[in-house]
Amino acid sequence: MASQAQLAMLEKVQNQTGFIAALDQSGGSTPKALSLYGVEPSEYSGDEAMFAKVHEMRTRIITNSAFTGERVLGAILFENTLDREIEGKTSSHFLWQNKQVVPFLKVDKGLADEANGVQLMKPMPELDSLLAKANDQDVFGTKMRSVIKRANAEGIKAVVAQQFDVGKQIIAAGLVPIIEPEVDIHCPDKAEAEALLKAELLAQLNTLAADQLVMLKLTLPEQANFYAECIGHPQVIKVVALSGGYSRDESNRRLAENKGMIASFSRALTEGLSAQQHDDEFTTTIDLTIESIYQASVS
Repeated sequence: MASQAQLAMLEKVQNQTGFIAALDQSGGSTPKALSLYGVEPSEYSGDEAMFAKVHEMRTRIITNSAFTGERVLGAILFENTLDREIEGKTSSHFLWQNKQVVPFLKVDKGLADEANGVQLMKPMPELDSLLAKANDQDVFGTKMRSVIKRANAEGIKAVVAQQFDVGKQIIAAGLVPIIEPEVDIHCPDKAEAEALLKAELLAQLNTLAADQLVMLKLTLPEQANFYAECIGHPQVIKVVALSGGYSRDESNRRLAENKGMIASFSRALTEGLSAQQHDDEFTTTIDLTIESIYQASVS
């Protein structure tokens, strides 16, 4: 049974304009995210100190006056962030109660080795307990990522099948999964891979019952409006775009060409932010960033 908070979140995600902030870098990607933010490895020692530093960065972003539910629909966290507090509240409760930003949780455990041109997700044996924790903290949805590196029909079919199998487990727990089969922007046959992916996505979406709702997180496509059928599918609440290594300007340009698709940017969101910035400069930078991503999302 969805909580009152989760029902309010569903209404917001379905009906309000805006974008989703991807603040979910975990173990492997955290050092790079910190380095881009101006925090060097010499400034921390060990995982606990590293995650404390990245929580400081995320807290500075989330508590900033420019970061509100007026333009930011939701934010994706990873488990370590969910376990921490912001101004005396759990991170997810602060996001929703103080900012009216819908919390999502990254649930995958990373990528398996490449096979058939793709990287499937590693097993998630503790998923049920993680979903229970998410429900306890009024998290609305989840996110899990696979990667497609080649236009390999067998590999892409396996990626999408795995995503929907796990997605149905997440739906059964009362949460909305963001299904993310990322097409690597360096994929040599990217347009062909996207065609294979769309066919598999539509096939899986057509197996869902009327009350089984999902979101999709997809690489910005080579052909504008390529995922229109997915955006219009009755089981899809929203299709969000990942920046995937494109610069913010390039991400925004591509996003603006895709009607109905909204941003869920990570690196492109934090581009230009620095631990060394004074608060006024930090606020100006993030405000301009949020506005540019918002405008690309609503165009």
